[in-house]
Formats: sequence, structure tokens, C-alpha cells
Amino acid sequence: MKRSGFWFVAPFLVLYVAFLVVPMAIGLGASVTDEGITGHAAFVGAANYGELFQDPVVWSSLWHTLIFTVTSTPVIVLVGLVMALLADRAVPERWLYRLAFFAPYLLPVSVVVLIWNWLYQPGFGLINDLLTRLGLGEVGWLSTDGMAMTSIVITTVWWTAGFGFLLYLAALQEIPHQLYEASALDGATPFQQLRRITLPLLSRTHQLVIVLQILASLKVFDQVYLLSGQGGIPGVRSIVQYIYESGFTRFRVGYASAISYVFFALIAVIALVHFRLTAARGSKR
Repeated sequence: MKRSGFWFVAPFLVLYVAFLVVPMAIGLGASVTDEGITGHAAFVGAANYGELFQDPVVWSSLWHTLIFTVTSTPVIVLVGLVMALLADRAVPERWLYRLAFFAPYLLPVSVVVLIWNWLYQPGFGLINDLLTRLGLGEVGWLSTDGMAMTSIVITTVWWTAGFGFLLYLAALQEIPHQLYEASALDGATPFQQLRRITLPLLSRTHQLVIVLQILASLKVFDQVYLLSGQGGIPGVRSIVQYIYESGFTRFRVGYASAISYVFFALIAVIALVHFRLTAARGSKR
């Protein structure tokens, strides 16, 4: 019985080792060398790690990533929750809500960027055209650091809120309707039901959505790279984008690997702290 169980797990273990463990080991080895794109490498010890802590671009890119995470995560979580509450209502059109809310999440990033790049364009872009008609003047959505970050956050919210929406919707459908019926008989208003029943019972889903969204936001790359013109706006460069530039533009694979491992350690610490805080709150309850 035990041996048959192992053979069921074996294909997963083989793929896990081949596509995760081995690449991680290769990357860790590369981080202590001066490996370039040609593959020639000399051992440099901790020199790459020492350099990255003194590299101002690393710190600025990390700061931009944290700003993006702090600004986008609460909005994405809140929008996903609101959409789930709307789609969970017992109305004939709820299938349309679900389709409209989840559809953007299915789009590839290239399509998302194409849509929003057109919306943000000066002159003929839909948003600037509307602002001009209202007499407000055009906005350089992708031409300045501050507006570019705002534009990237808006694009990301529209694109990825559907994931949180799906998790919240699944959790809402697990809440027994008898709770709402009993509270209605006691005179509870819809707002009181939301506050006293729905939100408390969604606490575990809140934690899951927040953690997953934080991790996803910290790893942001595609929409930043494409919307900013492949790194044309330094004020929005993310840390993953700098890793890409170091490895595939400057051909410093060893240095890029070192940054990757430090960033991986940072993400692991953030996730661990969050889970510890969540566990502590759960034990107090």
C-alpha cells in the first residue's frame, strides 16, 4: 500500500525536482560567480551580494515595488470583495456579473497592455479624449513617474481583481442561507447582516486573498515592463524588472541570480510574518 502511494506521487516529485529544485540549485550556484550570458563563470564568493546592497538601483527598484504593493493590494482585495457581493445576489442577471467581473483575469498580459495603452494615449486615447471634452485637459498617464505608477495600479486592478472575486464568491456560497433568514426574522438590516455575518465568516478568505495578492504584487513585472516602454520610466522600475535587465540586457547572470535570492528571502520573511500574525490572532479567538 505504501509503495503504491509512492508511485502515485513519483511523477510529481520528478517534475518538482526537475523544474524547481534543480533550477534553484543552479541559480544559487550562479549567484556566487561572475557568470555572463556565454556561460563562462569564475567564482567570486559573496561579491555579488555585497555589490547589490550598495547598488542604488536595487534599493530604488525595491522601493517602487513596495509602493506598488501597498497601493494596489488593498484596492484589489476590496474590489474583488465588492464584485463578489454583487455577483452573489439572487438576481436573474448574476451570471452576467460573474462573466463581466472574471473575464479580464483570463486575458493575457499583452492584450491587457494593448487595451490600456490605447486608453492612456495622449490625443486619441479614450480617457484623454473624454477629459478634453469635459474641458479638463489631457493627462500624461505614462509620461511621468507619479502618473505612470497610478496608471499601472489601475491597469493591474482591472486585470487581476477577478482572482480575488472568484475566491470570495466561492466563500460566499459556502455561508448557510439560514443564517441570513434567521437574522432577517430578528430584524437585521442588510448592512447588519454584512457586518455581523458575512464579513466575519469571510475572515479566512480575507487572509488567503491578502497573502496571495501581496506575493503577486511583489513579483510584478509584465505590465510595468510593457506599459513603461520596456523600462523607459525609471521611476516605476520593479525589482523583478531590474533582475531581468541585469541578466538579459547587461548579461550579468550571476549578479541577477544574487538579487533574485535576496528578493526570494525577503518574500519568504514577509509571508512567514503574516502567517505568524494570522495564527496568533486565530489562537486569541
